[in-house]
Amino acid sequence: MKAAIVDAPGALRVDVVADPVAAEGEVVVAVKVSGVCATDLHIVAGEFIARYPIIPGHELAGDIVDVGRGVTDVRVGDRVTVDPSLFCGRCYFCRSNMGNHCLEWNGIGTTRPGGFAEFVAVPARNVYPLGVLDHQQGAFVEPLACVVYGMRRLQPRAGDEVLVIGAGPIGLLLIQALRRAGSGRVTVTDRRTERLEVAARLGADVAVLAGADGVRQLRHGAPLGFDVIVDATGVASAIQEHLGLAKPGGRILLFGVCAPEDRISLSPFEVYRKDLTLIGSFALCYTFNPALMLLQSGAVDVRTLVTHTFGLDRCAEALEAVRGGGALKVQILPS
Repeated sequence: MKAAIVDAPGALRVDVVADPVAAEGEVVVAVKVSGVCATDLHIVAGEFIARYPIIPGHELAGDIVDVGRGVTDVRVGDRVTVDPSLFCGRCYFCRSNMGNHCLEWNGIGTTRPGGFAEFVAVPARNVYPLGVLDHQQGAFVEPLACVVYGMRRLQPRAGDEVLVIGAGPIGLLLIQALRRAGSGRVTVTDRRTERLEVAARLGADVAVLAGADGVRQLRHGAPLGFDVIVDATGVASAIQEHLGLAKPGGRILLFGVCAPEDRISLSPFEVYRKDLTLIGSFALCYTFNPALMLLQSGAVDVRTLVTHTFGLDRCAEALEAVRGGGALKVQILPS
């Protein structure tokens, strides 16, 4: 089969490798759609947990073409999406329902071969039937499952005044999830006007072009501040720029992935005086089913987000489209 392989940080190639075989308890999926995530850029650059050589790709959907011994609940021909999270089930965190902090955590597309390939072998317990969804929608279940986990961490309340920083694919999913959770006015800020236009179509009430004037506009529009601020950029300077917009009693969700060495300046007195809550949200944790429900019910629109598709041979171009920022969601079609 063909696959995109990262032999070492910065060394990406598309080549022919051996077809995967379904071991006991596994299935082989013919990958139809694989989403490109910013995490994939970090993996290629050597900036994320990965074992090289690695076939990236953790947002995928396809058809089961083989089942291993002992697999009885799915069959050849089933259309599925794949939860890439591999939890040991034995450690303290797994037994505390915190599998995303598993002491032996592994990931499809991170520490074992992923979806930037024509076929991938995965544990049968990690596949979920798509139902009415097509493969394109199915490749969004993983990022939406991360958003669902973020919502569970945040616990949004009806009527919240919300600010979302960043209108990329994740920001646009967050806007829809926050709207469905009963938020009041949802404001979004981004540096690209075309992304703000999409955000407005997907439920944002106010769209503000980022920058110094943008911060002043945000202050003017919400003079008491925001009940909820969600960062969907992973850019430390953007987080820093908007921290002061939190209302007393406000909650700040850091959803975007910053570089490990990034730092922001935070006043402990300000956190104390304003009763602020700072919340992290790492990956997902048994949230595929609710993400599937949001998509199957039509509550979240993902088709609007797809702007570019590439064949597997053009994997480098797909990554560059994400890196350049001009695309929204980029998907690879391995078949």
